[in-house]
Amino acid sequence: MEKEKKYISEAHAKYIRISPSKARLIVDVIRGKDVNEAVTILKFSSKKKAAGIVEKVLNSAVANAENKFPNIDIDKLFVEKIFVNEAPRMKRFKAGARGMVKPIVRRFSHISIYLSEK
Repeated sequence: MEKEKKYISEAHAKYIRISPSKARLIVDVIRGKDVNEAVTILKFSSKKKAAGIVEKVLNSAVANAENKFPNIDIDKLFVEKIFVNEAPRMKRFKAGARGMVKPIVRRFSHISIYLSEK
């Protein structure tokens, strides 16, 4: 059996009101990057709603690392693992033509970030 890898820090955001496919577009860009580089990329991706959300979670992971290890050098941290999972959907119905119903599905996401040291 493979030994589970320990990460310096992690942060999760659950039940975020954005579809996972839209959030994955931003997440794929910063995977494996240094924390400072990732924050810069997210700041200049302001057209995407997911960029602000992922930036908040990334800043939370950095803050968690600072609290856990007070003398850690933040410049050595990088995004080891980052992924977006689908959360439970919110399902509603709307009246349609001829007495039928039309489903409305609102998608939610869970975002997870794991940081490691170089």
